[in-house]
Amino acid sequence: MARISVVIITRNRREQLRETLTHMTSLPDDPPILVADNGSGDGSADLVAREFPGVRLFRLGENLGAVARNVAVAEVTTPYVAFCDDDTCWQPGALTRAADLLDAHPGLAAVTGRCLVEPGLAEDPITPELRDSPVPGPDWLPGPALLGVMAGLTAVRVRAFHEVGGFSPRMWLGGEEELFALDLAARGWWLCWAEDVVIHHAPSKLRDPRHRRRLGIRNTLWTLLLRRPWRAVFRRGAVVLRSAPADRATAAALLDVVRGLPWVLAERRVVPARVEAGLVLLEEPQRRSAARRYVG
Repeated sequence: MARISVVIITRNRREQLRETLTHMTSLPDDPPILVADNGSGDGSADLVAREFPGVRLFRLGENLGAVARNVAVAEVTTPYVAFCDDDTCWQPGALTRAADLLDAHPGLAAVTGRCLVEPGLAEDPITPELRDSPVPGPDWLPGPALLGVMAGLTAVRVRAFHEVGGFSPRMWLGGEEELFALDLAARGWWLCWAEDVVIHHAPSKLRDPRHRRRLGIRNTLWTLLLRRPWRAVFRRGAVVLRSAPADRATAAALLDVVRGLPWVLAERRVVPARVEAGLVLLEEPQRRSAARRYVG
């Protein structure tokens, strides 16, 4: 019986999706694979149906962003699910290793792997922040404790995913994982990093970096407002804004934040003190992290 499925979300990256699926369908781990196509107009869904008949395909009529993962996970029958973007590839044995860790530790909700960036396979800039995480964790935890994940590098316990409602439709895409991770931690679940769970990333050139930056700033500030005490909102929010270029994308992000204040304040639920203490410890490493600088 399969223990772990793979959910891939995609939009208008047909050729890169073909490469990713060719790799993922050849893995010795042999996972069930589900692809949620976010309303692509380049024939991506047709390619999946034609060339990868063993893959379960969801043809979404619109771009749901990260919420497309929720659609696919609703149909997952394995106890665990690994998320994969159309430009990431889990390496042989990585899925099995993640499933083994989740099997062995019932209190573990998510395992985030080590990302190597193609073509040179250098470690992703986020790696030191994960490997050296200062968040305290229990002795049984098989790796550094985390309070944030990168979805395309992460395997999740399906029960825990459903418990927090998956990814927020409000966040859509771009830093949407932070709220998801905090809600898991707030419910008592643990998340960790595993060096021997390896994923390769070949960053797609088919993206709008300024739009992604706008979404990232917006979602970071919304998550602060939704889950952090007010003193942390102002302290961390100032750091985020100082790191962002003074341009139209940043201004648009701030306007988005203001427009969302009515629902944000209505849904505000501050995390427990234990989780907040870990978030405070993360602030300095995050401030120094090259992966968290808003550029482009």
